[in-house]
Amino acid sequence: MNIHEYQGKAILKSFGVRIQEGIVADTPEQAVEAAKKLKEDYDSSWVVIKAQIHAGGRGKGGGVKLAKNLDEVKERAEQIIGMQLITPQTGAEGKKVNKVLVAQDVYYPGESETKEFYMSVLMDRAAGRNIVMYSTEGGMDIEEVAEHTPHLIFKEEIDPKVGLQGFQARKIAFNLGLSGDAFKDMTRFVAALYKAYEATDSSMFEINPVLKTSDNKILAVDAKVNLDDNGLFRHPDYAALRDTSEEDPTEVEASLSNLNYVKLDGNVGCMVNGAGLAMATMDIIKIAGGEPANFLDVGGTANAQTVKAAFNIILKDPNVKAILINIFGGIVRCDRVAQGVIDAYNEIGNIPVPIIVRLQGTNAEEAKKLIDESGLQVYSAILLKDAAELVKKVLA
Repeated sequence: MNIHEYQGKAILKSFGVRIQEGIVADTPEQAVEAAKKLKEDYDSSWVVIKAQIHAGGRGKGGGVKLAKNLDEVKERAEQIIGMQLITPQTGAEGKKVNKVLVAQDVYYPGESETKEFYMSVLMDRAAGRNIVMYSTEGGMDIEEVAEHTPHLIFKEEIDPKVGLQGFQARKIAFNLGLSGDAFKDMTRFVAALYKAYEATDSSMFEINPVLKTSDNKILAVDAKVNLDDNGLFRHPDYAALRDTSEEDPTEVEASLSNLNYVKLDGNVGCMVNGAGLAMATMDIIKIAGGEPANFLDVGGTANAQTVKAAFNIILKDPNVKAILINIFGGIVRCDRVAQGVIDAYNEIGNIPVPIIVRLQGTNAEEAKKLIDESGLQVYSAILLKDAAELVKKVLA
């Protein structure tokens, strides 16, 4: 589950990570009040107005602006709130900005120069360990750094038996070229960041940039946090941070029905039980000349209600030209799925696309009989290759 920058920063701060302070605002008037508060609390005469959407690269799309006075705060907030912000991570359609973060200016003059770094904590699946990934080249163009100068990106593997060690935090600070107070503060920053990552059951923390201020403080200027959905039952307070306005409405509806659904750009809707079988089914569709329109896993305990909900969600996609239902009855009974298909078909009425049903496993024969005797315009298949041929036929 993705969360907003201001929410991620609040989590980091609760674990002792120093952050760029800020106040979230829904209107330009609230942004002005936030700027007044920041000036009062942190002596921040300039502020930064930052669009709050679930995507990176906001600065490149015009979603991050500096304001030097209260008039500019209102003007910048009016420009950003309500805009359709397009970044390299949103796609061409962009995302609507509903709120902004008014943040303190941390690029103030001082005895030494400021310096931006990149840092993230995530799972390295190849190594089977968490890693701290970091670079001296932080800022908006970190993707360019990764592509053209990968030697400037470092990785520190964390042994799960002992966790992040002090020498590793010091190694990171050394590789970033720090010394003195900044070196010490960076080691504390890394330790607190990793603690936050583990304690929150996150799948990724990305801080870009991590800033060394002109008075040698280390702080998080941004925070991109992805919380592991499977761990949210342990963190109801974090689960409450979910912003469904940032998600695809159909995916939100699917989650309310306990369906694992991801919308894709193809023309064949999939309804499958089990993630592995879903991936195989998507491959079969591509081999047959089609393109999967979605990933939809109804789970191992699917029943008639689940199947009806899945049908309704698939049919919301106008690009769907056919539906392939591929169920292996292990825990779930095939006859229950078949009855769900029949009930959904009768409830929805005239379904405008052909349906291919492949049911194998527990009570598969009873399921086939239900389908055959239903009088519905449904294609039945036994083998995967038969299902693939039917997909090719209905798309022809």
